[in-house]
Amino acid sequence: MHINRVQPDGLHPTPGYHHVTIVDSGRTAYLAGQCPLDGSGTLVGPGDLLAQTDRVATNALAALSAAGAAPSDVVRSVIYVASGERADLSAVWQRLNDGPLAQAFTTASTLLGVAALGFPGQLVEADLTAALSH
Repeated sequence: MHINRVQPDGLHPTPGYHHVTIVDSGRTAYLAGQCPLDGSGTLVGPGDLLAQTDRVATNALAALSAAGAAPSDVVRSVIYVASGERADLSAVWQRLNDGPLAQAFTTASTLLGVAALGFPGQLVEADLTAALSH
């Protein structure tokens, strides 16, 4: 399997992600949106955007591992933040890019501010797709 990340000429520079990700062949793992919940389903870090971001990253790493994938195998990411404040979106993006999941966000990525997420008090969610080698 080969993953090629591309910055096409004429498109704006990005803060670390690529506009296009091409996977030659292989299987694909589609992860459900990873939420800031612990193993018992309890919200981690109520009201704390960065604590929730850290838990989302922890959960995403576990889900990737279960699929036989690593952050470098991610070919598409969508990050949802329950906020309309650019500073909140930037803080989540920076925290994810400074942590153990960082390589997942060098690929085709989207960062969205949304009105609400699925669980009460949830502030962050990550939706990842990974290419698998076998």
